[in-house]
Order: sequence, then C-alpha cells, then structure tokens
Amino acid sequence: MSRRRPARRRRSRRQQQADARAVLFIVAGVAAVGLAVTLVRWLAAHWWVGLIAAVLAAAAGGAWLSRRQQCAREERLRAGALRYAISHLDSLDPTQFEHAIRDLMYRDGCADARQVGGKGDNGADVKATDPFGRLWVIQCKHRRQGDRGSAVGTPDLHVVAGTARPLHGADVAVMVTNGRFSSPCPPLARTQRIHLVDRRVLGEWAAGGRPLWEVLRALPPPRRPSSLR
Repeated sequence: MSRRRPARRRRSRRQQQADARAVLFIVAGVAAVGLAVTLVRWLAAHWWVGLIAAVLAAAAGGAWLSRRQQCAREERLRAGALRYAISHLDSLDPTQFEHAIRDLMYRDGCADARQVGGKGDNGADVKATDPFGRLWVIQCKHRRQGDRGSAVGTPDLHVVAGTARPLHGADVAVMVTNGRFSSPCPPLARTQRIHLVDRRVLGEWAAGGRPLWEVLRALPPPRRPSSLR
C-alpha cells in the first residue's frame, strides 16, 4: 500500500498579509532606487536646474533668516517698553504673577528668563541669567490683597536659603512679593544673602525702566562684562 502524503498546512491569513507587505516593500524599494538613479542622471545632464534650485533655496533661506531677525528685534523693542502698574500685578493669580516677573527679567536683558514654578519647584519660580553672567533664582509670593494680605514670613525664606544656592546654583537669590514681609525677614535675609523685593521695590522696578540689579544693592560682582549695548 502506498503511504499517504501528509497534507500541507494552509498558511494563516496573517502570514499571507505579512508576505504581501514584504513584497510591496521590496517593490517600493526597487522603484525608489530606480527613481533616484534616473533623477541623478537627469540632473547630471541638466546641471543648470540644480544651480537654479540652489540659488532659489539660498534666497528663500536668507529671506526667512531676515524675517526671523526682524521679529526678534521687534520682540526686544516690545519687551523694552514693558511696564506694570502695581495694581495690575495685584489683579493677577500666582502663576500669572510668576509670568510677569519672568517678563520683567526678560525686559531687563535676561534672554533665558523662564518661569519654572509649580509643584516641586524647590523654591524657584523664575530663573534668569543677567547680562553679567549671574544666575538669578527668584521665589514669588503673590498676595491677592497686596500689603493688606498676610505677610511673607521667615519659613519661606528658609526654603529659599536651603535651595537657591545649594540646589539651583544661584548667584543672586531673591524673594519677591506684591505684599509685605514680616519684621524678622530683613535680618534673616541679610545673613542668608537673600534679596527682598517688597511691594514698594516691586512697584519701582515694574513701573520704571531700570533693571532689577540697578534697583537692588549689595549684589555679587559680575561674572563677565555686560553684553548690553
């Protein structure tokens, strides 16, 4: 008796689809290579087309760069004209207040000024490097009722003292509020080299044109010559 040949297993639909995709990829790859070879040959025979394309691309790139530089100049001009009345700062919420402080630092010439406050910010709401190379770490305390609200106390200063330099590497540590500080804060701030910006100082800084480092005193020396013109 002749033995029966074992029946061949039919390939699954998934295998068939995988094989079909593989064939399509191979065909597409061959077609792409052929197209690339044809294009190279055509460009070699018509080299002037590539030259014109390069000139047009350079012109477009130059126009884009010029527009970008113009936008940057306009942004610097707008930032230079930034002013905040203290009443406006009172109307902000805490996050908006941090953004306003960031914008004022940017106005003053800190191109990298950024708002970093939030959950787990470790005592830093705004960071900025001034034109003299000094890193500023700023903790913001907004009071909805201004100086009629609760005073910022020493526990907040302890947080800044423990994080601004050891954790963030600050050259200048600042606590800013649209309200007031409790009476023990100034002597503690002096011992910890923390600069306090209360409602009066904030109003002078935000509404005027002088940068914060000209408003405050006893700052560390510059790390480099100023880049401001």
